[in-house]
Amino acid sequence: MKLWYLLFCFIFIACGNSDDDDTTQPPSGIDYRQEMRGFVKGISSYAKEQKLGFLIIPQNGETVITVGDDPSSAIAEDYLQAIDGLGREDLFYGYDDDNKATPDDVSEAIIAYLDIYEASGVEVLVTDYASGESKMEDSYTRNEELGFASFAADRRDLDNIPEFPSRPNNETSDDINSLREVQNFLYILDPENENNFSNRQDFINKIAATNFDLFIIDAFYDGSLLTPDELVQLKTKANGGKRLVIGYMSIGEAGDFRYYWQPSWDNDPPEWVEAENKNFPGNFKLRYWEKEWQDIIFGNDDSYLKMILDAQFDGVYLDIIDAFEFFE
Repeated sequence: MKLWYLLFCFIFIACGNSDDDDTTQPPSGIDYRQEMRGFVKGISSYAKEQKLGFLIIPQNGETVITVGDDPSSAIAEDYLQAIDGLGREDLFYGYDDDNKATPDDVSEAIIAYLDIYEASGVEVLVTDYASGESKMEDSYTRNEELGFASFAADRRDLDNIPEFPSRPNNETSDDINSLREVQNFLYILDPENENNFSNRQDFINKIAATNFDLFIIDAFYDGSLLTPDELVQLKTKANGGKRLVIGYMSIGEAGDFRYYWQPSWDNDPPEWVEAENKNFPGNFKLRYWEKEWQDIIFGNDDSYLKMILDAQFDGVYLDIIDAFEFFE
């Protein structure tokens, strides 16, 4: 079967499975992919001017790397130059449902794009959603064969340190100074689950006591930004090696639990806020190309990105890059 056809099916399914029933007609005459590329490039330019070597890692939306409709199309070189890594969920497990193998044709269509990033020096970080030792081990093995650093998350909530494996895959005491050196990572977005971490300091202590090469974590705990002192603790592995700590920031959706959300928006949101994501209540699709939203994200001293920079994270993990599919 032709790769372009598989890709078409992959994108069609991804869009068609959306639970968003919003009837708002999107603005016409907008290249939604180019708008996302421009958004990421703006974030990258601002961040790297503020801090040399700051890492920019988009998650999902990997098809934005080409200006056409398939992996053989021309590469958007300016976008490629703006990023340092790429995160991708559900490559081998979790696409249709957690702990369920992703269909082979979908994996193949995604890999065709991921290979473009890797060949261009952009490190790929894969998060699969699988539980049970056999499936988690299979995820690690298959990703390693492709040269991708990976994390097998046994909970979609990303609120824990999985018990398996007992030690990070390909554990090392080496200092990690670049994404290319990363062999493994831990991805946690909801550490406030009291079943796993009793409080903020317990969270800091427990993940610091591991030997993962890289953390992807929310920049906030219970509404309060992590501090530079806490980042210092997190940047050293238990075995003494140096690791990278990346702050999570969604740019394709807005959250009513985030610091920037105004109480008045509950009943009268800005016109650029769209439908609520029914899979993740409290998160809203938005017209990410609008200046008012982008000003919240980057470009000024009050922006989300500036907070992450000031907290001394090593980089930022940009979620909902695939927001363009909602409008397409």
